[in-house]
Amino acid sequence: MISKAYRLALALLFAAAVPAFAQQDAPPTSAATAAPRGAASGVTWSSLNPAQQKLLQQRFGDKWNTLPPERQQALARGSERWLSMSPQQQGMATQRFQHFRALPPEQKQMVRERWQKFRALPPEQQSSIRDNFRKFRNLPPDRRRMLRERWRSATPAQRQHMLQNMREQRMKRLEHRQPNRP
Repeated sequence: MISKAYRLALALLFAAAVPAFAQQDAPPTSAATAAPRGAASGVTWSSLNPAQQKLLQQRFGDKWNTLPPERQQALARGSERWLSMSPQQQGMATQRFQHFRALPPEQKQMVRERWQKFRALPPEQQSSIRDNFRKFRNLPPDRRRMLRERWRSATPAQRQHMLQNMREQRMKRLEHRQPNRP
């Protein structure tokens, strides 16, 4: 069982580190949007399904072949994900995107860097962070506000101390879960 303090710290770090769209698990990818092996290869327009083509046509249709392969892959994955969302999820994603676009350049860069750090984590850690974020999000608003304020008002040394204490508590719990081995 992860301690409340550990969950709080991870949730706060996650909330500050990752765009809100990262809270959802990625949908399964089709052959057209699967990551390539080895060198980056583009996604052909004809490999996109009709709904993806319709979504991407106005902005990218006539210049699709001139986009870098990485951009084509990202757009294909993003369009597939967008089409799998409910209208409510699409509305929330649009709001989050507009909020991101309104950020000052320094904050945008910080979000991008933290997102890259998150994406570099093993899938198990990403999943754990998402779970902790969901738990934090489900706390009563007053409790979330209090925990955010506690984290914000802590010095860097105090934050490191909080994180170290949580790591130690987690290690103790893991040790207790494992059966004794001869």
